[in-house]
Amino acid sequence: MTLKNEDDTIFKVLPIILVALEDNILMSYEKVTQRQSRLIIGTKQTLKAMKNGDVSEVFIADDADQFITQKVADLANQIGIPCKHVDSMEKLGTACGIDVATSTAAIKR
Repeated sequence: MTLKNEDDTIFKVLPIILVALEDNILMSYEKVTQRQSRLIIGTKQTLKAMKNGDVSEVFIADDADQFITQKVADLANQIGIPCKHVDSMEKLGTACGIDVATSTAAIKR
């Protein structure tokens, strides 16, 4: 498919998709911030809690090392836990109420 001008459909739809994605990421950060008392922070703790059945939702930072976060994503997929992606480890850490970046966080059941 070759895009020739702004009349092509992709140029009309792409801004809408980008806004929807940005809104979804912002809602994920807000959700984490609102549930700080029920948070599990960090990959090791998240994996352990997932295996114990203590997690209702997982958040993964897209800028984290995929070798590490893939284990969380795979397990979430296996056991049917919703998995949301956010764009920044730094922002996820801040949303969790900590002063360092984090690659994953989860909400306790």
